[in-house]
Amino acid sequence: MREHSGLSKTLAGVLVALYALIALIPLVWILLTGFKTPGDAISYPPTVFFEPSMEGYVNLFTSRSRQTPEYMASLPPPETWYERLVRSRNMVITGPSRFAERYMNSVIIGFGSTFLAVFLGTLAAYGFSRFKVPLKDDLLFFILSTRMMPPIAVAIPIFLMYRELGLSDTHLGMILLYTSVNISLAVWLLKGFIDEIPREYEEAAMVDGYTRIQAFLRVVLPQAKTGIAATAIFCLIFAWNEYAFALLLTSGNAQTAPPFIPIIIGEGGLDWPAVAAGTTLFLLPIVFFTIFLRQHLLRGITFGAVRK
Repeated sequence: MREHSGLSKTLAGVLVALYALIALIPLVWILLTGFKTPGDAISYPPTVFFEPSMEGYVNLFTSRSRQTPEYMASLPPPETWYERLVRSRNMVITGPSRFAERYMNSVIIGFGSTFLAVFLGTLAAYGFSRFKVPLKDDLLFFILSTRMMPPIAVAIPIFLMYRELGLSDTHLGMILLYTSVNISLAVWLLKGFIDEIPREYEEAAMVDGYTRIQAFLRVVLPQAKTGIAATAIFCLIFAWNEYAFALLLTSGNAQTAPPFIPIIIGEGGLDWPAVAAGTTLFLLPIVFFTIFLRQHLLRGITFGAVRK
């Protein structure tokens, strides 16, 4: 193998930086829109330089009502900066919005289903990797085939089944559904990682007196943590962003943020600064979770991809 020349490395670096810049433009635009006023958000041509405003975030977390000038004049002076901001639009705050509740539902369902999918996927992948399972290849293909179906193809049967079982609009129902969808991805990814861990490590541990479970917990899991971290990120991204099932199977108690953010209504239509503010906050857990596991992710993406 020949070492790449300095010119090719420079060119590759420029292309990567250019791609990263282009990919970040929509995210930066969403971030900036969250600090615009409704007028600046829909202005044409688009407003690039503007006076920042927290109106989008205030509208995201509050419910408001427009009042008459006489009623507004009868109110005492506003006590907080956000009340002052709302009253500048001749409106009053009537209570909190349901965004915080929907956001917490996303956290519970997203991380709960990710934990279950990775936990069950790790056990199944270890079994397929280490034991002689009858019809192993057929079972693995069947598990993978569940990932190939588009959500709309099974939406109606799942809706009818959940209605009969009382799982509609529940956290448990959404966690089980996302776990069943993600487990195929978890099994296939983790099996490749565990296949790369030499069996001799476990055999040596069992010779020293470890049971099979102890060898799995103390030998296999520590070496498979890179694959577990990478799998957890991919599973969380799906569960966190999923829209179709959340829209169909939830309406109140367990509704997540993706179906809620697009219907934030303002005067005369969508409140785009509030939508952008909600989208920005919705991105943060994925960003922080990925940064937290970035070292495992960089190694875990390729570890297990090449069979010796």
